[in-house]
Amino acid sequence: MKKKRISIILAIMIIFAAMILVVTQRESTLIQPDLPPAEEEKESALEEQVNMEEEAEAEEEEDEQRSFPQMIAEAVQSTVDFFTNQETHIVAIGDSLTQGVGDETEQNGYVGILDRTINGQEQIARIDNYGKRGNRTDHLLMRLEDEEISQAIRESDIVLITIGANDIMQVAKENFTNLIMDDFVFEMENYEERLREIFNEIRQLNPDTEIYLLGFYNPFKNYFEDIEELDVIVETWNTTGKEVVNEFENTMFIPTEDLFNDPDADLFADDNFHPNYDGYYLIAERVLEYITIR
Repeated sequence: MKKKRISIILAIMIIFAAMILVVTQRESTLIQPDLPPAEEEKESALEEQVNMEEEAEAEEEEDEQRSFPQMIAEAVQSTVDFFTNQETHIVAIGDSLTQGVGDETEQNGYVGILDRTINGQEQIARIDNYGKRGNRTDHLLMRLEDEEISQAIRESDIVLITIGANDIMQVAKENFTNLIMDDFVFEMENYEERLREIFNEIRQLNPDTEIYLLGFYNPFKNYFEDIEELDVIVETWNTTGKEVVNEFENTMFIPTEDLFNDPDADLFADDNFHPNYDGYYLIAERVLEYITIR
């Protein structure tokens, strides 16, 4: 029975992997289009939150009476204040989620939303995006040796990382004839070790930069709710990421799984795996929130 359910998982992963390959191999235009009106309105609203400095300051003396939206507005403002008061350099590294694959506006996913929100009025932060679709932890380790990336990290104040989803998919590809849950557990141990090496390498390049690891979400949850193993895989790999993060100072884990739990929300791209613009918008909001509380 267990092998049967794992076979179902394998079939699902292979189908979605094929869909992802078709979608992500489309040629992207070099001329980035303007945001559609709906997305532009959403980002304008986020920028308005960022610019609520006077209202936030007026509420500071009434902590116990502040509503949740006011607290978020203050949190976002403190982030912008941080960026404004010093030259801030953010480096985003990792896989297709960092690159922004699936964002139908072709504006670089959550990293692009962060860039436009933080630098909406003026250029107050430099943001470099080194996301590359298909990257696993072993690929990222090698890319950290690239002089351009390593120099960017040396100069960075914040490093954002998405990595590991392709490690999970690799398990399915390499064991498709006899896939069992133990295969994911075994590879998770390798993922843990490589992730630790990634953090060590970043720390050697820059002992002071703030590192944020974005967690996994389950893209299959809304379509295959009865397959509990998928949730278990995501949960255990997220737990591993949190444990590695806790070994290092000035490092934080940012959860994303809960952002995609609404079955009525349209948050995925045509490949049903990567986020669409709305999904990336939620991730960008979450990242801003976590940067703020440091």
